Amino acid sequence: MALHNALRGITCPMVTPFDDGSIDDAALIDVLEHLQDGGIDAVFPCGTTGEYPSLTADEHRRVVETTVDHAAVPVIVGAGATSVGETVTAIDRAADAGADAAAIVAPYFTTANAPEGNQRFFEAVIDEASLPVLLYNIPQCTGQRIEPETVATVAERDGVVGIKDSSGDLEYFLSVLEGTPDDFLCLQGYDALLVPALRMGADGGINALSNVVPEVLREAFERAEDDRGRQLQCDAIAPLFDACTTHDFAPATKTALAERDVIPSDEVRPPLVVVNDDGRETIGDALEAALAVAERYRSDGHQ
Repeated sequence: MALHNALRGITCPMVTPFDDGSIDDAALIDVLEHLQDGGIDAVFPCGTTGEYPSLTADEHRRVVETTVDHAAVPVIVGAGATSVGETVTAIDRAADAGADAAAIVAPYFTTANAPEGNQRFFEAVIDEASLPVLLYNIPQCTGQRIEPETVATVAERDGVVGIKDSSGDLEYFLSVLEGTPDDFLCLQGYDALLVPALRMGADGGINALSNVVPEVLREAFERAEDDRGRQLQCDAIAPLFDACTTHDFAPATKTALAERDVIPSDEVRPPLVVVNDDGRETIGDALEAALAVAERYRSDGHQ
């Protein structure tokens, strides 16, 4: 119940800070404290924004253990992999570290050759999973989407709590929302669609920008149904999202966090590259504007 309640809010897919090629544990803890001070409801280490494909198994464990040890909110761990066995192993690592749930993606590189392929993959993982499972639809990274019919079928199984949809396809999101049980959580992972999705019935969001401006994302969630939510989406979240999308969200998010002095370095691992000087300026300006918009509304008496 605590997990479901937390996911009915804003979950942050955390960055993984690096220092000279190694995980920066102190910076990771600083990020976590920044998020919790900003009102985040749950955290999601080792996801796409956390550069999980660039982490070794030992590093995956280390990030999860550090997060769990310092988190006062539920922890959902990215456990995406291309095989059932590797996915289950990643879930077990997260469970051993004390995580609350794991997120899994459709297999990539070798994609399903028939519609039932992904269903079989998810069911095999779920049957062996040592944690509750969150489906994660991100076709721009996996090369395929999780079809709404597959989601509806898998949603009926015990052990599945919901789906994070980062496709950016609102029509897809609504079809999943309409085709799944009421207790199956539908979470918007595409920041530009957060408030629209919430107004259409989304349960919450898992948004990369919550690393940077957790207080803004949290307030947008709380006020999604009124004009303040619309204003925060249009005037703060959307422009910052647009500035970041050009540079990939892991590098761009780290750049913005460095601009806020939350982390000391925006270092990423290959094949990602750090944001160039022009990009840093663009992201910095958008960040400053987003914070100014949020503060202006408060100063004008919007509560």
